[in-house]
Amino acid sequence: MTVVLQWRDPFDNGEINALHAEAFETRVFDESEWNWVDLTAEHSLGWVTARSDEGVLLGFVNVLWDGFIHAWIQDLMVLGSVRHRGIGVRLIESARDQAKLAGCEWLHVDFDDELRGFYLDACGFKPATAGLMEL
Repeated sequence: MTVVLQWRDPFDNGEINALHAEAFETRVFDESEWNWVDLTAEHSLGWVTARSDEGVLLGFVNVLWDGFIHAWIQDLMVLGSVRHRGIGVRLIESARDQAKLAGCEWLHVDFDDELRGFYLDACGFKPATAGLMEL
């Protein structure tokens, strides 16, 4: 199977909401609840999609930014049936490259402990101290 990665590839809310539900083990939100098209247009530097040669959405990562030198990885998602094939790493690499092309100097990510090996070892992030406040 060929996997094609694209920066700022058009997508529809239905395919992203379905991928999100599987990746984060939640229910499928409808467009009125979670409108990815509007959210990414308003808040993102860009995003990367991974699609099969038939156009099926296999993965997605959103890249938020401060409009200057900091970018953040948000909502990395890979379809369960194609995980552990390097698609997630390729999505991160593409997001990194595009953030750098946009002039960003830092790419941030936060993650749960079970993803430490993926982000630090496979993707090359360095550990950093951060804080989190539940609101």
